[in-house]
Amino acid sequence: MSSAEPSPVVETTLRLLIVDDDPLVRAALRTAMADTRGILIAGEVADGDAAIAALSHCRPQVVLLDGEMPGVDTVTITRRLRERDPNVHVVVFSSREDDERGIRGLRAGAVGFLVKDVSGDALVRSLQGVLRGEAAVSRSLALKIVQYLREMPDAGRGMRPVWSPLTSREWEVLDLICAGRTTNAMAQELGLAPETVRSHVKRVLAKLGVGSRAEAAAVAERLRAVDGDWSEPPVGEELEH
Repeated sequence: MSSAEPSPVVETTLRLLIVDDDPLVRAALRTAMADTRGILIAGEVADGDAAIAALSHCRPQVVLLDGEMPGVDTVTITRRLRERDPNVHVVVFSSREDDERGIRGLRAGAVGFLVKDVSGDALVRSLQGVLRGEAAVSRSLALKIVQYLREMPDAGRGMRPVWSPLTSREWEVLDLICAGRTTNAMAQELGLAPETVRSHVKRVLAKLGVGSRAEAAAVAERLRAVDGDWSEPPVGEELEH
């Protein structure tokens, strides 16, 4: 009786959407992926709006997103992609090493931040690893993230109570208020217009029932300390919009 043949390994094809305004970069990526088993370039576009539109007909699992897109910034595009399709994996593909930009991209929902001088083999391994639940980040950025997490309990940033009257976006704004960021700095970090940030700040102050950013930071500290569970906002006059 002959021994049974081993079952063939079935490879999962990774559907990739390339988003880059440089046609030379897109061509180089096509060449790098041409002979790669298990990766299918489902589409390629030159800007963020086209990337969002392509989600429905390209159905990518991974979006390789240029880190220096003209017009709308990468953080905003990442958020919009994730809002449109929460299952899509976004990997930011930057022309330069920038740990702060990498962290902002990850906070916006990306699962990776890679520099364009990465070898073709390393890029392929990273993209395939994303489907296995791995993050696609350099060792230096991984260390930066560890340092960032170590600092969070002291600064309080990023920690959330189980429930509060604030939305996720409003907590992001409150985190930056606690960090002492100016309106313009918050706008740059969040990829929003300063007027939009001011509106978010007003809503945060109103919901917390306070009249200043300093008071809002104090309330945030108490919320994180006691893991507050509010059924109603705290007593206090709301600001006029």
